Amino acid sequence: MSLEKDTFTIAGKEYQSRLLVGTGKYKDMEETRLAIAESGAEIVTVAVRRTNIGQNKNEPNILEVIPPEKYTILPNTAGCYDAKTAVRTCKLARELLDGHNLVKLEVLGDEKTLFPDVVATLEAAEELIKDDFEVMVYTNDDPIMAKRLEELGCVAVMPLAAPIGSGLGIRNKLNILTIVENAKVPILVDAGVGTASDAAVAMELGCDGVLMNTAIAAAKDPILMASAMRKAIEAGREAYRAGRMPAKRFASASSPLDGMFF
Repeated sequence: MSLEKDTFTIAGKEYQSRLLVGTGKYKDMEETRLAIAESGAEIVTVAVRRTNIGQNKNEPNILEVIPPEKYTILPNTAGCYDAKTAVRTCKLARELLDGHNLVKLEVLGDEKTLFPDVVATLEAAEELIKDDFEVMVYTNDDPIMAKRLEELGCVAVMPLAAPIGSGLGIRNKLNILTIVENAKVPILVDAGVGTASDAAVAMELGCDGVLMNTAIAAAKDPILMASAMRKAIEAGREAYRAGRMPAKRFASASSPLDGMFF
């Protein structure tokens, strides 16, 4: 059946939702909770350096609205600009989350573009993998680097679609397609999605999922946008599985005349 159960696996765990979401930029905890619930996401990423997951005892804890028994918490290293800081942040997250080993690694190159520092990313990924972390890694849309990170042992590779928070959509579809075609681990577009059509395009290219935050949180109605993104991910995935018609330069009649009698 074409509509049979369609799941994907990260670090040995099976997921139904291919939409991963973040927790930043919402107006309050309640909006965060409602938007994440509406998105249908099962994996929720949290910036350890910017969000309280227990390290600050006197502040609201984000885990109160995204309980670990309901969601897979994906601590990330947003705001880290060197490998040492990123590794230290992952170790802090593991301690706070009772030995949780699944992390999202990002090591940024500069504050203006927020592009990844791929050399430092490789360094941090290697150290974390040796320390038994399961690393989902943010990188640029370079197929060579994506393959290298996979070969290093990362459990998922997450190429950017466009700069973080830009909302520009997928700027280099051919590179993303090449990454997907060459991968043996899940490929998830991370960064740059602006609206539902961007998410659908990522899925139509064959990506296993999409991670987003700003596209939902910065919308005029984040909860409604979360719903739109959920549907776009599902539609894009179904379109990919269905196999689109070949693109043609000229018109082709919907009802061919071949074999008709006049």
